[in-house]
Amino acid sequence: MKNKFKLFLIDNAVVVVFVLLIAIAIPLAGMPGKYLLQEVLTRLGRNAFLVLALLLPIMAGMGLNFGMVLGAMAGQIGLIFVSSWSIRGIPGLVLAVILATPIAVLLGYVCGSVLNKAKGREMVTGYILAFFMNGIYQLLVLYAMGSLIPIGNPELLLSRGYGIRNVVDLIGVRQSLDKVLQLTVAGIKLPIATYLVIAAMCAFIVWFKRTKLGQDMRAVGQERAVSLASGIPVERTRIIAIIISTVLAAVGQIIFLQNLGTLNTYNSHEQTGMFSIAALLIGGASVRKASIPNVIVGVVLFHLMFIVSPMAGKNLIGSAQLGEFFRQFISYGVIALSLVLFAWKRQANEDASRASLRGGASKGGAA
Repeated sequence: MKNKFKLFLIDNAVVVVFVLLIAIAIPLAGMPGKYLLQEVLTRLGRNAFLVLALLLPIMAGMGLNFGMVLGAMAGQIGLIFVSSWSIRGIPGLVLAVILATPIAVLLGYVCGSVLNKAKGREMVTGYILAFFMNGIYQLLVLYAMGSLIPIGNPELLLSRGYGIRNVVDLIGVRQSLDKVLQLTVAGIKLPIATYLVIAAMCAFIVWFKRTKLGQDMRAVGQERAVSLASGIPVERTRIIAIIISTVLAAVGQIIFLQNLGTLNTYNSHEQTGMFSIAALLIGGASVRKASIPNVIVGVVLFHLMFIVSPMAGKNLIGSAQLGEFFRQFISYGVIALSLVLFAWKRQANEDASRASLRGGASKGGAA
């Protein structure tokens, strides 16, 4: 029992630490329970789809997909065009998804091809690739739109006549998905339509894992050499995993921004990957293994900390800014902690395997 408890703490160290932090921060924040519940449910609908986009690359053995930022850029480009054409409501969201999908497929193919050249270093490569593609995105929206690419709504353009403004008001599609089927229970607003979309995404992932392609991804994630010897097209399978993840990230970013109602043209996508990955890791996932419950638990814990930390910092030392700094520290720190724990556990498993082999060899020699 002692060993089992120790293994449980090791496997769920990040979750346990966060639960303890939140248990301390909630009383310090002094926020009403109803307000906290409303905020958590709102943020669950806003962020869960983005975090779900990370699952398939992990299953394919490619680790945490920092390149999902490319999909977020594609989603934002779709929303800019929809706003330019003044298409409102659900038709506007659907058109944004249609416009973003081919861009996300192209970017996902590029990302997957690059990651295939950097096997074993996919996460850092995806992180740097996101920086590179961000430069191209900035060039596109800052100089090409309005000059080379026609923009029908002049209110979106900078005063010089080209380039998109820093903030785009998404009034045409603001909360259009959330309000399709919104229920109010005891004063708590529930965006049922958004939850149904997330549930459909979860069902798709469960179904996809049982398909031939899903089984191939699982096999590739477990052992590439064996998969290649079995006739599985390893590189093609990995590229498909990244393409699907990038497309889902584009859709997730559209859902995220329609809930906010505004698009920060040059910054909205930058923290998408970092915050989504941090939420997944806080839910108990690792570089090699992640599940849908990890997504739900992670989003709830991560954003609950985001809600209470500024007020807890203010009430504790009189400065809400400390809470803001703490939120940033948590976002990066939890990723570092998870990677360190993963490396430590992998090294411990390898040492245990070598020790067992030496023990077997010694017994064989004695016999």
